Amino acid sequence: MKRKMAYIMICIVLIMSFTGCAKKDELVSDTALMMDTVIQIKAYGPKAEKAIKTAFKRIEEIEKLASATIDTSDISKINQAAGKDYVKVHPDIVKMIKTAVHYSELSDGAFDITVGPLIKLWNIGSGGDKVPLEADIEALMPLVGYKNIRINEEESSVKLMQEGMSIDLGGIAKGFAADEIIKIFNDMGVDRALIVLGGSSIYAIGEKPENKSWTVQIQHPRKGRNESYLGIISLKDQALTTSGDYERYFIVGDKRYHHILNPYTGYPTDNGIMSVSINVDSSIPDCNMIADILTKTVFVSGIEKGFEFIDGIKGVSAMAVTTDYEIYKSSRWDKELRNLNTEFKVVN
Repeated sequence: MKRKMAYIMICIVLIMSFTGCAKKDELVSDTALMMDTVIQIKAYGPKAEKAIKTAFKRIEEIEKLASATIDTSDISKINQAAGKDYVKVHPDIVKMIKTAVHYSELSDGAFDITVGPLIKLWNIGSGGDKVPLEADIEALMPLVGYKNIRINEEESSVKLMQEGMSIDLGGIAKGFAADEIIKIFNDMGVDRALIVLGGSSIYAIGEKPENKSWTVQIQHPRKGRNESYLGIISLKDQALTTSGDYERYFIVGDKRYHHILNPYTGYPTDNGIMSVSINVDSSIPDCNMIADILTKTVFVSGIEKGFEFIDGIKGVSAMAVTTDYEIYKSSRWDKELRNLNTEFKVVN
């Protein structure tokens, strides 16, 4: 409840009215609470207003298809039919699930969308704030496994092979939405824009007027968005996604329990990482969706194994922040981290 109220307050602060007809160098911006997060889109040009309105309509369509909390969504229909039947779904859902399974295979299951039963059990971010019994977690572990997803692309249908299984696309849907917004902007000739989905999934199209880069703040993992930040980086035709243990969590004693669950253990990942940022070049198809997936993959895999995985993917780089306030960068990370918070130390 506190998290949703914070989003609403942010919306009130950020929302701006559209102008009737934006000029070439006039900024148009709008903000909405969708996909359980605050989404803000900024763009320049005479078609910016129409493009942004179209983008929000597209996001609404995706949310109705992909949300595990909407009973009529395609994902809910798949989950309800688990262990029984194939379910015919929208091609968007097939694409997301197929991409997720591909990266699950590449990462040996570090990323797995079938953690749905565990997400429901932990209920992090929904006011539960209670550690489940070990026996309850162990009882659900047999239901976690991407290899039990079946996809029939010809019939655009999906089946979960075990009753009780469930899919959750929370780690991929925002990135997919950002990629769809880019398509809309390209089709409408909007070549300067910033897409911000919850502060975690960001994409910059072109530059601002006078060849000024889009600048974004990477959140301080232990302070609120309006309190402080880790550092500032510039983006141009690139995706940046950050995932951390600060987005949804609760604390019992001195232990932090957060929403990035480890598919191998059933518990929140605990390997000394506070946040992971992934930078993906626009030359990579579905760059935002891939960035979304890879933040969770590296977070679960850990720095050494995760960075080795990242280094094997063209056009992708990573930065990780540890609980001892050290910053690590993968071999291809070339983003300058400006105004670095003095609490942190860059190790490499």
